[in-house]
Parts: sequence; C-alpha cells; structure tokens
Amino acid sequence: QVQLVESGGGLVQPGGSLRLSCAASGMIFSDYAMGWYRQAPGKQRELVATITNVGSTVYAGSVKGRFTISRDNAKNTVYLQMNNLKAEDTAVYYCNRPISTKWPWGQGTQVTVSS
Repeated sequence: QVQLVESGGGLVQPGGSLRLSCAASGMIFSDYAMGWYRQAPGKQRELVATITNVGSTVYAGSVKGRFTISRDNAKNTVYLQMNNLKAEDTAVYYCNRPISTKWPWGQGTQVTVSS
C-alpha cells in the first residue's frame, strides 16, 4: 500500500525559507514522477512543482524562481526547497503523482508565512 508522509512545514516570516520533505513507501519510487501540491483555505488544491523520475522539473508560474523540487531515489524522498516565501504561499502542502490517477493523500504539512 502506497504511503506518503509530508514534513518540514512551519511558521516563517515573509522572505524566509523552508524545506519540505515527502517520504514515500509502497512503490518503486524511482519509477514515478512526483509533484508537490498546495491547498490554501477556501481554494482548490493546486500543483506547484513536478519532477520526473529522471529529474526534469516544471514549476507553476507563481513559484518559479523561488521553489526548487528535488528527489533522492535512494531515500524514496522528494523535497521542496522554498525561498523568498510570501504570504500567499500559506497553505497545506502535499506530495503525490502529478497525473490524474493519484495515490492516497498524506496528511500534508502546514506552511504559514506571516510576520
């Protein structure tokens, strides 16, 4: 059974940085592209960054140049380095497949950007 466990969120001031982690189990991690999603209060969940199984990346325009997605296939983990955080980045962040067929969602990790 696939399990996704996100961590690394917290409260940070505008302009600050955080690094999120997503530990995956129950699949051959290196076979799959992975994505980071976020859901802000009252809004739909949106895909903000994608990394293919060989390391190619794509970003949403709202985070391009500030966020970096990476992966460590030996650790079955995908990361999201978030720099120059803004109030509008406040959301619960999740990882999952960047396609319509998803694995069960993890609990997410809360990121709050506030002074």
